[in-house]
Amino acid sequence: MDILAIESSCDETAAAVIRDGREIISSVVATQIEEHKLYGGVVPEIASRRHCESIVGVVGEALEKAGKAAEEIDAIAVTYAPGLIGALLVGVNFAKGLAFSLNKPLIPVHHIRGHIAANYLAYPELAPPYICLVASGGHSHIVRVNGYTEFETVGRTVDDAAGEAFDKAARVMGFPYPGGVHIDSAAKRGDPTKYVLPHPKTANRYDFSFSGLKTAVINLVHNTNQKGGEIDFDSLAASFQYTVSDILTSKFVSAAEEYGYEKIALAGGVAANSGLRSMLEERAAKKGMTLYVPPISLCGDNAAMIGSQAYYEYLAGVRAGTALNAAATMKLDIPYTEKTNGAV
Repeated sequence: MDILAIESSCDETAAAVIRDGREIISSVVATQIEEHKLYGGVVPEIASRRHCESIVGVVGEALEKAGKAAEEIDAIAVTYAPGLIGALLVGVNFAKGLAFSLNKPLIPVHHIRGHIAANYLAYPELAPPYICLVASGGHSHIVRVNGYTEFETVGRTVDDAAGEAFDKAARVMGFPYPGGVHIDSAAKRGDPTKYVLPHPKTANRYDFSFSGLKTAVINLVHNTNQKGGEIDFDSLAASFQYTVSDILTSKFVSAAEEYGYEKIALAGGVAANSGLRSMLEERAAKKGMTLYVPPISLCGDNAAMIGSQAYYEYLAGVRAGTALNAAATMKLDIPYTEKTNGAV
């Protein structure tokens, strides 16, 4: 089964053709990073406009690279939630029109479910049940993957997501947007023990809180500058990256142990961070756990992961019609139904 998938939840316009949920036939991503860099972060209105300008070309290129005419596609999939509402609406409405005109099934996909499914494209042997850490610019979740379409969130961020904290901390350190990659690079030159940063506590032991950590970095930089002191930004980056990685890894591995999982997976944009990857690999090995980590190309937003998850949603009977709407927020655990648009 060949699915044409569309992703437009933030600042990447992406399309891909995925076969049977496991094989990438084509994948195209048009990024807006250079433009948003001017503003130090994603500007939602600009993102929406660029999606409008790019989506026809991106979808056309994905079909061309797959050697497929639109009529030969078996189904259309699209990210419908969560994300920037204007950006989502571009993809959703384009997908609805395309599916209606071609008389093809339309499959709505939750963005975080897509991130988890990125691992299926890299590991043909991976199958539920397992537990997954999803860490990205807007999301930090620990998710029990009980089935391909059955999810249970056991921990999530109560304020800033990990990727958001990376970007905000990077800004005060003087690094350009997006900050995560620059902190990762600087951390390789720094001493991760030079600055002691807080590990914020949460009521639920598996929830995350990065707002206080981010604020601690901001205050450290401002206070040092006011006193005329000097900051070793490479070591501050290393200390920050180590602290975030330690928080994510410690809670995730503890959850895996408590719930009895030997298979664990990592997903999301922050999964590209070398510090997090290496720390999780080391601790998983010590616990005798098998770790699945997607390649860098599948960590950030892309349509291939949406097409992978769409296949399993399709097998579960998930379909949408022209009433499909975008949603800026949506719980991962809630299955999509046309009546509720996935909401409770």
